[in-house]
Amino acid sequence: MKFNQSDILKALSTVHDPDLKKDLVTLGMVKDVAVAESKISFTVVLTTPACPLKEKIRQDCEDAVRKIVGSEVQLEIKMTSSVTSLRDNAQLLSGVKNIIAIASGKGGVGKSTVTTNLAVALAQSGARVGLIDADIFGPSIPVMFNCEREQPEVKVVNGKNIIVPLEQYGVKLISIGFLAPPESAVVWRGPMASAALKQFINDADWGELDYLLIDLPPGTSDIHLTLVQTVPVTGAVIVTTPQKVAIADAMKGLAMFKQPQINVPVLGVVENMAYFTPEELPNNKYFIFGKDGGKNLAEKFGVPLLGQIPLVQGIRESGDSGLPAVMKEGETSKAFRELAENLAQQVAIRNANFALTKKVELTV
Repeated sequence: MKFNQSDILKALSTVHDPDLKKDLVTLGMVKDVAVAESKISFTVVLTTPACPLKEKIRQDCEDAVRKIVGSEVQLEIKMTSSVTSLRDNAQLLSGVKNIIAIASGKGGVGKSTVTTNLAVALAQSGARVGLIDADIFGPSIPVMFNCEREQPEVKVVNGKNIIVPLEQYGVKLISIGFLAPPESAVVWRGPMASAALKQFINDADWGELDYLLIDLPPGTSDIHLTLVQTVPVTGAVIVTTPQKVAIADAMKGLAMFKQPQINVPVLGVVENMAYFTPEELPNNKYFIFGKDGGKNLAEKFGVPLLGQIPLVQGIRESGDSGLPAVMKEGETSKAFRELAENLAQQVAIRNANFALTKKVELTV
């Protein structure tokens, strides 16, 4: 029995992307269909290299095609990815597909630890990732990436000084910590901190990135407003711990992004220090900060719970040593990889279903 390209596309039109709720052909995810006498090949272009459903989609494609060609024909399915974006005509950071703000209501909830491991996990998946440490007064990214004594290069482009981000573990980095000695305090007023963030955005060579994560200071401040007024933000992630006082502050941070005049989509909540697991009892969970606080917050606001990260000694040790926990094997690494997959999934869903977030215009 002879088959042609149309037959294969018709078969693949029965395969749906579980997140985007449309078939792969309609979504334009099927490319390079080739039909020979005893071999059929095609490429499936996923919306992110961190797709958690990659194997399911591949198997569904194989099952759909086998239904019409049988088991004798050789079938080659190539799986690749192209991260989706709504920033095609962006004036600033034109090569960056998605800008993601990582925020928390209060300090001490492990926001920078989550951001570090999230960035490395996305890079490990094959994505091009950058990270701006916008926590101007408490920069911790240099320590967590083991490069606190390094300084970025500066090059001159058309008479203008341009910062070249450092690169560590596959992630491009800029932090105020690279520009000031670790033992010195950054004593700046709000406008000076905001100007630093603008410089990291306007005057740096970020190149082509799939995801640019912005590690924001705790609370709701000038820095947050500067970010949403400078560039359209793809979405925000809220990091919290389970206890009531952290949830109360995280609620304010989440509500800020949902305000009509800001209107940045909240991609989800990360519950950090969700439970304590001692090394000698890896199957035991102790909810020392309360249970499911982040999960309940996500449900209350109707946003996804992206992950629940355990409180284990290894995460603290990894942060101090500058070797992120996601780079080591174990349950913690698995939790951060799942978090990265869930975030990438939500970015793809957001880009498929919502319009571009506009740059905020505030007069106050």
